[in-house]
Amino acid sequence: MSFIKEFKQFAMKGNVVDLAVGVIIGAAFGKIVDSVVKDLIMPIVSAIIGQPDFSNLYLVLKGDVAKGLPLEDARKVTDAVIFAYGSFLTVLLNFILLAFIIFLMVKAINSMRTKEEAKPAAPPAPTATEKLLMEIRDSLKK
Repeated sequence: MSFIKEFKQFAMKGNVVDLAVGVIIGAAFGKIVDSVVKDLIMPIVSAIIGQPDFSNLYLVLKGDVAKGLPLEDARKVTDAVIFAYGSFLTVLLNFILLAFIIFLMVKAINSMRTKEEAKPAAPPAPTATEKLLMEIRDSLKK
């Protein structure tokens, strides 16, 4: 089998197409969740605790760096060893908020699913045997 045919067969398998659709939907959903966190949640957090941007927090382990210098400028100082923990804290806080928002969204979707599943289904149509038995019952009642 030629390489092109083999690749085409691989690419057209259902799992690969499903994965591609999942990745595209996931990317779009990621943008929605990112917007929810950035545009809706973070302003509320900022109003409560102040601007949660810790990216300029760092410790100077070695070297002479002026206090209050932004992280990027402090990194430019030669012979300075900098422990930049602020960026990690910012990413960690964003991750925790993002995970919490996704949890709430999944919980809401699951509760909607259980409500739909809890609705009583229409009784199934009677089978031919059941119809015959109902006719016999009705004729005996007469």
